[in-house]
Amino acid sequence: MIKLFESWRKKGSKHKNPTLSQDNIPKHVAIIMDGNGRWANRLGLPRAVGHRSGMKAVKRATIAADDLGISVLTLYAFSTENWKRPKDEVDYLMSLPQEFLAIELDELVQKNVQVRMMGYTQQIPPQTIAALEEAIEKTKNNTGLILNFAFNYGGRREIAETVKMIAQEVQEGRISIDDITENTIEERLLSGEIPEPDLLIRTGGELRLSNFMLWQTAYSELWFTDLYWPEFGREHLIEAVAEYQHRARRYGGLS
Repeated sequence: MIKLFESWRKKGSKHKNPTLSQDNIPKHVAIIMDGNGRWANRLGLPRAVGHRSGMKAVKRATIAADDLGISVLTLYAFSTENWKRPKDEVDYLMSLPQEFLAIELDELVQKNVQVRMMGYTQQIPPQTIAALEEAIEKTKNNTGLILNFAFNYGGRREIAETVKMIAQEVQEGRISIDDITENTIEERLLSGEIPEPDLLIRTGGELRLSNFMLWQTAYSELWFTDLYWPEFGREHLIEAVAEYQHRARRYGGLS
């Protein structure tokens, strides 16, 4: 079984040049964009070049998701653990939203894309927040693809903050302990009314969630690839969706 899984992981999906069913497109695709630095290292380039090349992959994925009819694309852009990286790399990562949005915002507006951010504003430089807020404001009335950046985001912190919020409401008498259900928690998560991811993609060859949307991905279909994020293109998103369409989602029941 392990050998079979490893073989599948290295080759990616078995569905090459697939024809997708428009009746079974995942509504929400989430991507852990991993491997920028390792891609650059492999080519003998600075890690910053890898991160910048990753921006191009963000645009490719956004256009492809929109074309395929995906409703929400959530991209894990910066985790609460990424602050542990060297300061010069963190500073560069903090500058990327400004650079990306300065180049792409007009096209996102034209394509009816709505930009959102899911994360914590603490520690993020004011100029980075300003760029994100401008994009959110300019696209808030758009009705097409939701491009949701998970920025300074961590799943465990999200759950902890949600628990605190509910505890405060109980303490103030706004709800009782008996009122707390799964919906109570879901409504207070940073993802809000966004549906749970149907498909979670991770590039870079690692097989873990890395503290990403821990509650929301309970029943997501997972697709891993050894490709580094700067290598990820339209054909790989199609390949992942094709694999998704060949799976049976039973949610603990029977087909």
